[in-house]
Amino acid sequence: MDKESLLRAGERLDDLQIKGYEIIQHPGRFCFGMDAVLLSSFVKVKRGERALDLGTGTGILPILLSAKTDGEHFTGLEIQPDSADMARRSVAYNGLDSKIDIVTGDIKEAVSKFGAASFEVVVTNPPYMIGEHGLPNSSEALYIARHEALCTLEDILRESAKLLKVKGRLYMVHRPFRLPEIFSKMCVYGIEPKEMRMVYPFADKEPNMVLIGGVKGGNPRMKAGPPLVVYEREGKYTDEVMRIHHGQAKEEKAKGESV
Repeated sequence: MDKESLLRAGERLDDLQIKGYEIIQHPGRFCFGMDAVLLSSFVKVKRGERALDLGTGTGILPILLSAKTDGEHFTGLEIQPDSADMARRSVAYNGLDSKIDIVTGDIKEAVSKFGAASFEVVVTNPPYMIGEHGLPNSSEALYIARHEALCTLEDILRESAKLLKVKGRLYMVHRPFRLPEIFSKMCVYGIEPKEMRMVYPFADKEPNMVLIGGVKGGNPRMKAGPPLVVYEREGKYTDEVMRIHHGQAKEEKAKGESV
C-alpha cells in the first residue's frame, strides 16, 4: 500500500524508530506520547504468549510490543471506530496482519468478545482523568482518550481480571495521584501488585507517571524499581530513555515475572 492511498485527510505517518515501523496519526484525535513508549519497554510478553491492549487507540502498543517482545500474537481493542481504522491501516502498512488484530468494541464487553482467561498478558494506557478533571478538550475523540468518559479504572481492572489466565500479567501506565485507588482495586479483583516504577520528567521534579505490573492470583510481594528520569535537561533525553526510544530492551525483560 502506497502512502498516497494509505492516509486520510489530516493524517500523517510517523516513524517509530524501530524495525522501520511507522504509524498513522491525526493531530486532531490523539497522538501517542512518552507514556506509551515507556510502557512498551516495561511490559514483558514471553514466547508463545498472547497479549491484549485495552483501549489501543491508534495501535501504538501492539505495534511496539510486536517489535520489542517475543509474544506470539497481539490484539488491540478500541471503542472509537476512526481510531480503530487508523490502527488497522498502520498494522497492514507495517506488514503485521498475521501478528496483530485490531478489534472495534467496548472494554466493558471484552470478555464476551474474547472469552474468559484468553490472554497471558493485558496491557493498558487508560484515560487518566476523572470526570472534568484536567484541561477540557475541544475534540470529543481527545476527551474520550484522556477522561473516564466511556470506561473507568474499575471497568478496566474488572475486565482484565476476567480476561487474564491464572498467573497472567497486567501492565499499565497511570498517574501517581491515583496509586491508592489503583492498588486497592487491583487487589479487589485478584490482581496482586508486583512491580512499580515512578517516572520523573526531570531528576529534581515530582513524578508525573507510574508504570505498574500485577499478576492475577500472584503472591503478595511488590518490588519498586529505580526512578526512571525522562530528561537530562530541557530537550535532551537521558541515556535510558534514548535506549528505550530506539527499541533496545533491557536484559531483564527476557527473564519474565516471578509469581
